[in-house]
Amino acid sequence: MEMTVDARGLACPQPVIMAKKAIEENERITVLVDNAMAVENIRRLAVKLACGFSSREREGEVWELSLVRTGPLAETTDATAAPAASAADDDYLSCRIPPGKDAGPLVVVLSDNHMGRGDDTLGDILIRSFIHTLLQLKPLPATIICYNAGIKLAVKGSAVLDDLRELAAAGVNILVCGTCANYFDLGGEVAVGQISNMYDIAETMAGAGRLVRP
Repeated sequence: MEMTVDARGLACPQPVIMAKKAIEENERITVLVDNAMAVENIRRLAVKLACGFSSREREGEVWELSLVRTGPLAETTDATAAPAASAADDDYLSCRIPPGKDAGPLVVVLSDNHMGRGDDTLGDILIRSFIHTLLQLKPLPATIICYNAGIKLAVKGSAVLDDLRELAAAGVNILVCGTCANYFDLGGEVAVGQISNMYDIAETMAGAGRLVRP
């Protein structure tokens, strides 16, 4: 089955997420994008999934990308069964985390309502993209911890509240620092997850197999 994915005008990581979902359900897809970064991300996705890839630039700075299954998708939860790829192909936007055989739970720590240092407007865009991308990880994080200004992501009116609620509905445990909520006078505004304490937070972090702090 073949389908066309129109990802024009969409910011990273949406084009590669849409392409990944489409190729999982179809043997051949065409993806339309309007920036070179999306072309490269989807090319790397094709390499990672062992799909055939071709691209054609059309008028108006639009690229038409073709992905074709050449066999079973290389996607796997077994790290030892991952397809060989060059180092240059490993830094594309990965939508999965293949755990080791004895890996502990993945814990994501959100200590700020922005991502990175520098420009807050950019940091706001990045944290929204990061949290939305968490929904694509396989397996999902076991726990998300929000402390300091990170608790502002879990309150009413947050731009990422819907994504956090979807993660919670999928079984992700969301811990919100009670001391931080009181400090910012947001105790009554927390709209997702559970108010927690430093003992639970420290215990969860100490028991993590992988700890991610964007």
